[in-house]
Amino acid sequence: MTTTQPAPQLPFDRPDILQVAPLYEVLRREAPIVAVRTPAGDPAWLVTRYEECRELFGDPRLGRSHPSPEDAAKISDAAVMGGPSGTYETEKDEHTRMRKLLVPSFSAKRMRLLGDHVQTLVDGCIDDLVAAHETSADGVVDLHETLAFPLPVLVICELLGVPFDDRDYFRGLSERVASLNSGDDARQAMGEFHQYMGKLAAAKLADPGEDVLSDLAAAQAQDPEFSNEEMTRLAAGLLFAGHETTVGRIDLGVLMLLSDTTRRDAFAADIAGRVQTTVEEVLRLSAPGGLGLVRYAHDDIEIGGFTIPRGDAVFLSSASANRDATAFDDADEFDPTRRPNAHLSFGHGAHFCIGASLARTELTTVFSTLFTRLPGLRLAVGVDELEVRSDQLTGGVRSVPVTW
Repeated sequence: MTTTQPAPQLPFDRPDILQVAPLYEVLRREAPIVAVRTPAGDPAWLVTRYEECRELFGDPRLGRSHPSPEDAAKISDAAVMGGPSGTYETEKDEHTRMRKLLVPSFSAKRMRLLGDHVQTLVDGCIDDLVAAHETSADGVVDLHETLAFPLPVLVICELLGVPFDDRDYFRGLSERVASLNSGDDARQAMGEFHQYMGKLAAAKLADPGEDVLSDLAAAQAQDPEFSNEEMTRLAAGLLFAGHETTVGRIDLGVLMLLSDTTRRDAFAADIAGRVQTTVEEVLRLSAPGGLGLVRYAHDDIEIGGFTIPRGDAVFLSSASANRDATAFDDADEFDPTRRPNAHLSFGHGAHFCIGASLARTELTTVFSTLFTRLPGLRLAVGVDELEVRSDQLTGGVRSVPVTW
């Protein structure tokens, strides 16, 4: 790639965790497909406008793998989306196998059936939040540690068949694999993650349960083309993504509601009527991380008057696309009554996020229960005082101090 100006480097500076970088608005208007540098300093393309992002999300010529991995742009030191993954020759077959295996477990119908149990788990976490408040010397408690983190972990552990007692161990692994600048430690942590999931899968094969990991172990044992490496990589990815992304959305959704007391009060006064559209608006506007989805071009791609050459890295910024004024009225405004709300937070097309229904179930239950029980919930610090996890791929905040 050549350019007359130094390419900007991701991630861009942002005012605070509830806003995205102002540069995105400029790029949507002037250069919706632009050359950038990855956090590691390598060349890539950034796509910022809704129309092009939506088209590329569904384009089969983009993939996680690379035609020649040794030539691929490095994204960061993170072992998740730090560079290409999987095998170029078999990626499509692996993706088809994954969807066939997992779609039944993550279907909307399965999530509706899971709803009552998610409600029980949410009630328990909020009980812990209230108990912590009662024993706190200043009445301030950390909603991140008592609700936003443990709830998605409880849910994904049960769904996958992972012991909840191991949460501190795989939390440490998750933070290590997602570190943007930890050198080889991220890859070492991913190796440990795969070993951990492999041991669990072997135990499930001997003593299966009603969970996804048991299904994967059985499928791997029956299909010689479904390698142990692929199975453990898939299982580790499910465990990582199944809790990390939802943790960030809960934190930021609560922050969006609490950063404007008028917004909070309107939601608390009509939870049943507003919760579904509020969840979608939280999904549209929340951007815990600052990179977007990373893919590699498997062929030359003509789009928007540009050619993305085969092998180049591409960042699809749903955070920017979701604030595109050509796709959303008053795109930067939080509108809990917005209909329709065709955001791209779960992607689009054949690679639409398989966990979308699960995330919606968790967010709907969390927000409706939290503000029913604690309608006067408020932030104990300003949004600009929150510590952002800028060293982590998944971003987000380290704590959400609240009181009532």
